[in-house]
Amino acid sequence: MRTQWLLGCGVSIVLAMSGVAPANAQEGRAETAVRSTSPVTDVIETVVSLPAPLPPAAGQHPPECDRLSYLRFRAANGPADAADADRILVAQPGIFEGAGAFESVARNTVSTAAAAGRYIEFWALDRRSNCLEDHAGVAAALRTGDLDVATDYYFHKREVDGRRFAGYADGAQTEWLRGVGLEQTLRDQYELLRRELPDPAVRANKVLCGGHSLGGFVTGFFAQWDFDGNPATLDDAGFAQCAGYFALDTVVDAALPVPGFGPLDLPAPVAAPLAAVGGVATGALPVLRLPAVINPETTNLLALTGLAARLNPEGVNDIVARLPHNTNVDLSLRTLLAGNFAMFATGSPDVRTLNATNDAVLGSIMDDNSMILGFIQASVGFVRGPVVPKSFPVPNEVLSNPLMRSAFGNAPKVSPAEFSNPVVVYGWDDYDEVVPGPFTGPANEITSIRQLARSLCEQPLDFTEWYFPTQLVTDLSAGNAPALAAHRLHRDGVLRHPVFTAEAKDGLIDPPRARAGDVVLVMPGYNHIDLLTAAAKQNDGRPEQVSTALAAFATRPVLR
Repeated sequence: MRTQWLLGCGVSIVLAMSGVAPANAQEGRAETAVRSTSPVTDVIETVVSLPAPLPPAAGQHPPECDRLSYLRFRAANGPADAADADRILVAQPGIFEGAGAFESVARNTVSTAAAAGRYIEFWALDRRSNCLEDHAGVAAALRTGDLDVATDYYFHKREVDGRRFAGYADGAQTEWLRGVGLEQTLRDQYELLRRELPDPAVRANKVLCGGHSLGGFVTGFFAQWDFDGNPATLDDAGFAQCAGYFALDTVVDAALPVPGFGPLDLPAPVAAPLAAVGGVATGALPVLRLPAVINPETTNLLALTGLAARLNPEGVNDIVARLPHNTNVDLSLRTLLAGNFAMFATGSPDVRTLNATNDAVLGSIMDDNSMILGFIQASVGFVRGPVVPKSFPVPNEVLSNPLMRSAFGNAPKVSPAEFSNPVVVYGWDDYDEVVPGPFTGPANEITSIRQLARSLCEQPLDFTEWYFPTQLVTDLSAGNAPALAAHRLHRDGVLRHPVFTAEAKDGLIDPPRARAGDVVLVMPGYNHIDLLTAAAKQNDGRPEQVSTALAAFATRPVLR
């Protein structure tokens, strides 16, 4: 399980010796240094794990899941004790995201503040469900520089460090996640904050609560939550743990937005039956997994694709040639890479016959000019080779519609024009190598594919999330159901503090109205994932503006 990997892997993390000081001494707390190849080198990164047993009602679950974990980023020349920092940003991940997804924005923000003489920390939280993941194969491949070590581990049951991959958890192994919904997620953040920063005044004056995508709505509920259910005792209110909020391509709100309609906070008579139906669905499917594209296997394949690009960017067909032939992988490849409906339906031409570098494969999966799912898109450059407009699942002409944009993103999509041609090898131009063309240009490219590949595979708490708990979606959709409404006792919780909001102009959500003290940025060229992964230096020659503005917001002497 993940905790075993954290303690045993010697390539991505090393045991903390001198130079890594805990936020405060706690029995069972572990903090280890993360070894990273990030170009932002003035930031110390550690992974923190502390014991936090689930309640008895959670049922049988692995002992590794009785812990909370997060990535801690702090300035190399700043204070070692988090309580001495100027501010601490605490981030909830989006759907199918792990803590590692925040690495670039965290490093850029901390580094920018440190350059101005202010010292902040960025804590990227990990959900409990991620304790089920097994990254031993990726870690061993990074250590040896051999992709086969990872693919043999996951695809062929080969041993790594004396262990074999047990497969993807299912059935009884994930049954306990039915109880890991919104309330447990919020309580985990509350307990972590109280234990890492035991002084209530430090939390109230120094902590900024926020997140990316789904994490903004989790933060909205956190701001409204009363953990003891007694509105008269405000010390345990969620808003009392935060001095302000931040939102990355999301809004800090307890109401989920409906494209074209705005926030939707269903009344109790609707929310209660919705929660009941959701509970039945969660019982049948405690982890959100579909037959293809969205399931633990394909989520792990994304990390392996990043690993191939990290180890050998110009290698040709390294990962695709090693992928297993099964219904999920074959259908996922066709769904993500088919240029038109006929190709998707028939599998001809076979996407596996494409000759492409490892960079190009990763780019084709995640770039906004090819990835079909808006919530996975980043602007990481452009494919090098002959292309044609992509019409699957929808033609480019309809992407300007708000509903289509929310689902598929609004960048025009392209597909390779040549398959089964050994003479044509597709390559990839990084974000800072793109020239103006009919589909994109330098102003629309934000994230370095080199850094994206690294973030996908190097982080001990990884970028992707294998096991997303279905109950969390149900609860966020039915926040006025009785069990949740009993704790939503501070409906003005978000209004009590200022909010920093950065929206991707090509992302999923329209920016909110700003109040006095709030900061709202709308970032041209950015896609949903770019808010997390943007390169420290942009194509206009300026430092990355989201992290620059977030650092300025976080270091204001008085937030409001």
